[in-house]
Amino acid sequence: MAAGEEIFLRAKERTFVGLTEDAEREWRGPFFFIVGADPQLGLMKAWRTGDRSGGGDEWAEEVQLTKTAVQAINKLSPRPRFTILCGDLVHAMPGTPFRAGQERDLKNALRETDPGIPLVFVSGNHDLGNAPTPETVAEYCCEWGDDYFDFWVGGMRCLVLNSQLFFDATGCPSLRDAQEAWLEEQLQSEARQPSRHLLVFQHIPLYLRRPDEEDDYFNLQTAVRESLIKRFKKAGVKAVFSGHYHRNAGGCFDGLDMVVSSAIGCQLGEDAHGVRVVVVTADRVVHRYHTLDQLNDRGMDEDLKQLLA
Repeated sequence: MAAGEEIFLRAKERTFVGLTEDAEREWRGPFFFIVGADPQLGLMKAWRTGDRSGGGDEWAEEVQLTKTAVQAINKLSPRPRFTILCGDLVHAMPGTPFRAGQERDLKNALRETDPGIPLVFVSGNHDLGNAPTPETVAEYCCEWGDDYFDFWVGGMRCLVLNSQLFFDATGCPSLRDAQEAWLEEQLQSEARQPSRHLLVFQHIPLYLRRPDEEDDYFNLQTAVRESLIKRFKKAGVKAVFSGHYHRNAGGCFDGLDMVVSSAIGCQLGEDAHGVRVVVVTADRVVHRYHTLDQLNDRGMDEDLKQLLA
């Protein structure tokens, strides 16, 4: 492993340095973590120029935004237990120009993260391709860690999923089936070993506003969505955190909170560049989007900080 990469929580062979000890399965009091999404190096220029399918030949803006996010997170006191990036780490699709440079520069920006704050990565459609193959999934896993896995933090269980396998697995049906079998086992095991809270992280949201909304590029297809919602509710999932939409969205229905966070990188709506602060208490998971300027200048909102007392 290259120098400095020890800060990355790579999830190889489902092992986690510092986050899988038996002690992490026990509740020890409130804590918080950070959810970011879509740094997507290369999209900002591509979007402005209308070359949305291209890889983007410039990404200095996204690098600076990522560094600003890292700086703001490093300043937080107390320290977050981890930071998780919910997919689309870079804009260039697998096998296209600029991919290697974008990944290199994103890693360099993220290496400024406080070594005491593990980084967790979720795969997005630009990381794997809209129709992933065994080769593109293997490439992602080599660079960023496993595409699906679980970990425990402070009594909270987290499931990280490859949502592209839900969206279009025509090129890798065996990988889809493997994730399905693994996911079912994780949901079943929750009944045998209940956690304080069970959370899911995936790139593509289940829905943007309502569970019964029409299919869209930015949500999962109705049949898949309905199946996952039913299974998640049965298992007691509290919240699903996603990106992909480049805008803040989501909604809570029947106890399942679908949280869609806007981007660190390119904005497609009226939101500012930012990340989400998530506070975990004994009986609640409370979250709020903070702009990068706000987090850098003032830190997390005071009422959220008081929940940690």
